[in-house]
Formats: sequence, C-alpha cells, structure tokens
Amino acid sequence: MHPTDESQRFTSLSARLTGFDGADLEATGMAEAYRAVAAEQLGAQRYARLLREPPEEPDDAGDRELRKAAEAVTYLWYTGSWPGPPPFLVSPRAYAEGLVWKAAGLKAPATGPGGYGSWAEAPDRTGGRGRGDAAEGSGP
Repeated sequence: MHPTDESQRFTSLSARLTGFDGADLEATGMAEAYRAVAAEQLGAQRYARLLREPPEEPDDAGDRELRKAAEAVTYLWYTGSWPGPPPFLVSPRAYAEGLVWKAAGLKAPATGPGGYGSWAEAPDRTGGRGRGDAAEGSGP
C-alpha cells in the first residue's frame, strides 16, 4: 500500500511533534491507524487545519485549539491512547508500540516473550535453569 499525500503529511507532522523521524514512526506499523484516529477524533476541519498549520512551538501561545490538537496527536504516539474525552486505548498493539517505551529503551510490560508478570522475575542466567529448577537449599 502506497502512502497518500495526507498520510505523508500526517507522518511529517508527527515527526515534528514527537522528535522521532518518519521512518521510526512508520516502523511502528501504527501510522495509518493513528492518522485515522486523529482525523476522526479531531473532526475533518480541525484535522485539516492541523496538517496545514501546525503550531510552531509546543508552548506557542497562538491558536489554543491547534495546540491542543497537536498535544493530543503527540500523546497518541507516545502512549497508544487518545486523551479524550473520553480517553481510550487504540489497541493492544498501540500500547506495545508507544514511543514512551522506545524513548526509554524498554519493552512495554507484558508484551515480551515472558508474558504478564515476567518483569517480576530475574532473567534466567543459569543456562536453561529457570525458577524452581535449582535444588532446594543450594546457593545462588
């Protein structure tokens, strides 16, 4: 699927807002989903304005409505959630692909091979012996 001009403008805007380059954003696989969410939640007119006239600075005192729209799109990319009202998670994949995890150099909890709760256990560094495999009373 070839990106449309609108998709490219959304990715370019998102790169400016998030600080990640367009290739990194596309690599998440969420660009089209986020574009659709932003277009629906902002409404056609405000969404088109945001693509045409993005705020120059994040704290620009100019157009409050556009600044809030830009903040919502940034929040969407970093968390995988639309801030609302009402707030909602776009999808489990959106949570896993949130830029907050990439910025921190982490994997989102419960998305790695170990599944839910895996972050609570120390990594297996025994060459295959997992939790409970060691003889009782043996040392570390």
